[in-house]
Amino acid sequence: MDKIAKYRQIVQSILLAHSQIQPAYGEIEMEVLFDQDRDRYQVLRAGWLQKKRVYGVLIHIDLKGEKIWIQYDGTEVGVANELMEQGIPKTDIVLAYHSPFIRQYDGFAVS
Repeated sequence: MDKIAKYRQIVQSILLAHSQIQPAYGEIEMEVLFDQDRDRYQVLRAGWLQKKRVYGVLIHIDLKGEKIWIQYDGTEVGVANELMEQGIPKTDIVLAYHSPFIRQYDGFAVS
């Protein structure tokens, strides 16, 4: 299995696991969106908490080149940590939610 195919499999597995976690409050559904042609992967939340609408991205990851770009991570554990636990090196993970200036200091890939 080539590197990108392996990364796709790992990313999808992690996101599917997060989509199975039901929020403790409200009537909120977790959904996954996998665009394998463009290598974009998301977990979304949609529903209601009391009388307030809940909708938004929990996790957004793109594969660009040979790197995993974490565009957004709303988890407590941190998706980057989960990726590293699966054997993906920090040098292949970009924390895209950090500014390009900060990335040089965060210990992960710059771009």
